[in-house]
Amino acid sequence: MILTGPAIAAARAAAEITIEPYNPARLSPNAYDWCLGDTLRICAGDLDAAVPTPYTETTIPLSGLVLEPGVLYLGVTHERTGSETYAQLLNGNRAIGALGIWVHVSAPLGHQGHAIRWTLEIRVARPVRVYPQMTFGKLVFLRCLGTAASYQLHGQKYTSTAGIDISRLYEELAGGAM
Repeated sequence: MILTGPAIAAARAAAEITIEPYNPARLSPNAYDWCLGDTLRICAGDLDAAVPTPYTETTIPLSGLVLEPGVLYLGVTHERTGSETYAQLLNGNRAIGALGIWVHVSAPLGHQGHAIRWTLEIRVARPVRVYPQMTFGKLVFLRCLGTAASYQLHGQKYTSTAGIDISRLYEELAGGAM
């Protein structure tokens, strides 16, 4: 079941959902409108799953930053969100899609107990200027069936994510999981 905007507000008031910072004007009928943070990691060169991704980090100026096609940008949500009660789905929105921006295509699920600022995978079809704290997508909260299993208690590799995080698949590959 997807929570409605009023249900999200009620769950937040009951401390079942964390959204920091929170703005009630960002509630929509079935989601919360999240914003792009102010930092991007620009992944350079060829990528290899067996080694850490090389990148440069930049702050998006208030005047905006032009994103270029063919480049992988890792961004971060302005908001930190989470819940021990609900799972989350993070997606871009129609306005961003209409600008030719693909955001967070491969990892939209936030497990119960996953309280983070989300790392975003961003690609663009054409050069496009983005701004810090612009609306970038929608966050949906889902009621879970069955016994709750907090992400924090299962030793997942991304439990300590505090901001933008590169792929950690190299940790598995180095451990002989190939």
